[in-house]
Amino acid sequence: MAEVLVPVGFALLCWWFGTGAVLWLVRRPVVHFPLIRLLGTLVLVLSLFTTYASMSDHGAVQAYLGFASVILMWAWHELAFLTGWITGTRRVALTPGVRGWQRFAESTRVVIWHELALLGNFLLLLVMQQGQSSHVALCTFAILWCMRLSAKLNLFVGVPEVGEHYLPTHLRYLASYFRQRRLGFFFWLTVGVATLIWFWILREGVRAGETLSVGWVLLASLLGLAILEHILMAFPAPVQKLWSWAMARDQPRDLTGRIDEPMPAPPGVVVVKPGEATTM
Repeated sequence: MAEVLVPVGFALLCWWFGTGAVLWLVRRPVVHFPLIRLLGTLVLVLSLFTTYASMSDHGAVQAYLGFASVILMWAWHELAFLTGWITGTRRVALTPGVRGWQRFAESTRVVIWHELALLGNFLLLLVMQQGQSSHVALCTFAILWCMRLSAKLNLFVGVPEVGEHYLPTHLRYLASYFRQRRLGFFFWLTVGVATLIWFWILREGVRAGETLSVGWVLLASLLGLAILEHILMAFPAPVQKLWSWAMARDQPRDLTGRIDEPMPAPPGVVVVKPGEATTM
């Protein structure tokens, strides 16, 4: 039982604390962002070394090291995006009334540098993986990347709960790219495929030997949490209370950290009522 509970608990802790730490850091005064980015980049460099070290063996220690290293690596990408450092070529709200290809093009431009950075990181991990025996780190990054892409596409297509309250003040314009509508085929397709992969990982974990099972449990836990995050797009739930300590201070501030006067409301989410015809 400990062989399951310990890695599950470790994955939960990394998910909860890692998410909260990022949410807390991106809500600091903007004047602190250069230091946050510098320290984050130093952690990124360290995580690359520890990730490489984790790939050499199938042991439980290497599995934990690889998993935690990629979580830190992923946190850097989140910080780079949410502090507005690496986002895209477009940094304004969606053009009102656009649909179809133009909406997709503007939505892509608003995150393109971030997506290319993730692609570059994955390719680097593939190079590092050559000749190494443990794939926990590479698979951890792949799960995070694929499920994040799935979440972004679902926000583009439309879901009931878009989670705009997680955006820091300086990125509230991103909410205009989300579509709020009832669940459609794409949501169930992505969740269904992810669930099938989750069951496959569980099966492989059961078949694996004792030294390999930790890695499989970590991957299954991470994918399960990602599926849960997708499900939260479908139903209203006060899940943000899990990170109330990180989101308490989210008021517009000037460069010195002083609270400014209230800002105008950010661009609204595209709301589509159930049953209303739409064109993507």
